[in-house]
Amino acid sequence: MNGFEKRAMQIKQKIKQTVLEMLGEWEPRQIRIKDIAARAEVSQVTIYNYFGSKEALLREVFKEFVSMLMEEYESVLTGDAPLKEKIEYIIFQKSRLKLPFTPSALKQLIEADPEINRFIQQQYEERAIPLITHFVQKGQQRGEISEKVSVQMVLLYVGMITEQYEKMLDLVNQSEDPEAFTEDMIHVFFYGICGPQYQK
Repeated sequence: MNGFEKRAMQIKQKIKQTVLEMLGEWEPRQIRIKDIAARAEVSQVTIYNYFGSKEALLREVFKEFVSMLMEEYESVLTGDAPLKEKIEYIIFQKSRLKLPFTPSALKQLIEADPEINRFIQQQYEERAIPLITHFVQKGQQRGEISEKVSVQMVLLYVGMITEQYEKMLDLVNQSEDPEAFTEDMIHVFFYGICGPQYQK
């Protein structure tokens, strides 16, 4: 890579990082190329030359971020962490509580761009589902996960939690003790409303 290419890559990365930060503050529809250029300290022409449009720029930023999360997801589930820690990650995904996007911005991005919607579905079907399936089956082989629990039920439960993510995040943030609140949710996931002494 020559000096020009390296400089171009650095500028593109700076623009994308700027957009990532802005998505934590503004709704996607509010963001203008003019605002991105000002904050990234580049010209509007530079942004158009590199990305073509605001929509294409948002799409690239979003896809890169989701791909990074998926890599982290795979690393956790295939790693040596205790079962409880892995399941906590699947359901509550602590990294999601640190997302740079606001929940409404995330929803807006997905609804406004069919390509982003397709990308999310593809990631779920081609990477998330096989990974969770392998995780559950492996856990059952080791006696860590009850054989009474089907892969379909785990996927259903994860889907239900995901659909209620925005509400769940609000409840966690409004709680006087967010950590204790999260522990309560983990307990309900593992044992229902009963303790482990009632599990058979």
